[in-house]
Amino acid sequence: MRQELVRVEHDAEIRGARLAWSVEGEGPTVVWGHGVTHDRWTMVDAGVYDFAPIVAAGFRLVRLDWRGHGVSGGGADPDEYTWSSLGADLLALLELIDPDEPVAAIGCSMGTGAILHAAVRAPERFRRLVLTAPPTAWDTRAAQAELYRRLVPMVASGGRTALDRAMAMAPPTGIFAELDAPLPVAVGDRVLPAVLEGLPAATSPIRMRLRGLAIPTLVLSWADDPGHPVSTGRGLHDLIPGSRFGVSAPLAEVRGWGARAASFLREDA
Repeated sequence: MRQELVRVEHDAEIRGARLAWSVEGEGPTVVWGHGVTHDRWTMVDAGVYDFAPIVAAGFRLVRLDWRGHGVSGGGADPDEYTWSSLGADLLALLELIDPDEPVAAIGCSMGTGAILHAAVRAPERFRRLVLTAPPTAWDTRAAQAELYRRLVPMVASGGRTALDRAMAMAPPTGIFAELDAPLPVAVGDRVLPAVLEGLPAATSPIRMRLRGLAIPTLVLSWADDPGHPVSTGRGLHDLIPGSRFGVSAPLAEVRGWGARAASFLREDA
């Protein structure tokens, strides 16, 4: 159920698209970046994530709808939807909402990938990172990329309805088996093919750049999900100096990630 926190809605033209975000709370900025085909509310509405502890801990929570997702605009060029491009959007947003101070960032899946690209490009803009549900990367990315390629012609002709149908036919794994229904698609039919077509080119930063990432980082994986394998989370932990790593299996543990993130972010706030 959506947390009814006091929030203010914003939007602005950023790198050629009208991006939307909401702000709740006061204090140091924490930016939330959601996963592919979701919007800033999807994981909260589904009862997966709980961000109330972050606002309660004295942070200003900024929830962004990525380009082409939710109520944010986007074009038909697949290159707009690579993680590198979304990371550039995030850096441009930070120049608008908090140009003078480094921020914390929490990502999920695609959001984790985009935040990593932004962080290696401009590490001075980030105070702390919480990387949840790291998606396929490096050795496991090729198979996932092929899955996205197969979905493109399907959604080009059938739109969100076709993607919803395909997702409903796949047996749910991990925490998704505990949900009452598949997560809804929050991308419009006009841009959905481009979003999926851009994903095969969405790759994690090269390992060498991550080895030099001197930002305090918490990596949280969930278990039994081939699209978000624990191996990626463990790999990030091994690469990012001084990072912390945890794995959660039941949904009840994942629901506690908001409180866990709040505790981690408060360590130097």
